[in-house]
Amino acid sequence: MSGDAVSNDTLTVTTYVTNTHLMVGLLGPRDEHLRIIERSYPDSKIRVQGNQISVAGPDAAKVLRLFDELVVVLESGQALDPVKIGRTVDMVDDNVRPSEVLRHEVVRSVKGKAIRPSTAGQKRYTDAIESNIITFGIGPAGTGKSYLAVAAAVQALHRRQVQRIVLTRPAVEAGEHLGFLPGDLMAKVDPYLRPLYDALYDLVGPEGAQRLIANGTIEVAPLAFMRGRTLNDAFIILDEAQNTTPEQMKMFLTRIGFNAKAVVTGDVTQIDLNGKPSGLVRIEHILSDVNDIAFVHLGAKDVVRHRIVADIVAAYDRNNS
Repeated sequence: MSGDAVSNDTLTVTTYVTNTHLMVGLLGPRDEHLRIIERSYPDSKIRVQGNQISVAGPDAAKVLRLFDELVVVLESGQALDPVKIGRTVDMVDDNVRPSEVLRHEVVRSVKGKAIRPSTAGQKRYTDAIESNIITFGIGPAGTGKSYLAVAAAVQALHRRQVQRIVLTRPAVEAGEHLGFLPGDLMAKVDPYLRPLYDALYDLVGPEGAQRLIANGTIEVAPLAFMRGRTLNDAFIILDEAQNTTPEQMKMFLTRIGFNAKAVVTGDVTQIDLNGKPSGLVRIEHILSDVNDIAFVHLGAKDVVRHRIVADIVAAYDRNNS
């Protein structure tokens, strides 16, 4: 794709897409993608003639950059859809390059699907996991906190950077006292760990996950079972950390041993501790001066579930403000 300014005074830019196939994917069926971009920048006029795109208006340079980025994404072999168009618009508005976000591959699933961040926040999150010993991913439901953490753990295992994966979360609803539940230990904790199992099954397959669990390469256990241990050569994920007490959070963080990496995920708006303080709420203040620890806050723009979930999260954020 090539572009050059026609008139800086009138903020008009023109660009040319050299590949007709890319042009079809760029505009979308019945120009659906083009319409989304036009609605996103109502003060700009977009004109398409063949493979040439002209943009006039105060956001012309930004819109041209958006088209450039979308072409790069298409050239990487990815398809565009209305949801992805909306996310790229958000990223360009935030001065982030969508092509860098959407082409970053965390790992490939057992079916060969590339697991990638879908938003700028998710890219910051995966970068932080890669660069730090402990990463806190804090944000609402649907932002991919747990899934991307498990994906990073599986990649670290594939690369032999760690020898095992430890997945844990507090079983708050049972008060960490699981004796009244039927079945053996795994049957008792299974309902609380199901989201982590789901991510594992998607990434390594049900049979692969069960095999890795059976031989001890992957351990799934409630948080109470972490006490007194030192976890070396491991990738540890603490999920639903908003339901840890300050004492449990300290206990977990001090389990981390040599050549270990940890990811702590949670949503401070979903605390189920019946009035007790959450170990996640003040942790950033406590650890802000500690090296190799990162805090990544995800928001409504990072929700990758149905559009209405992002709208609900945004509505609650407005109400809380």
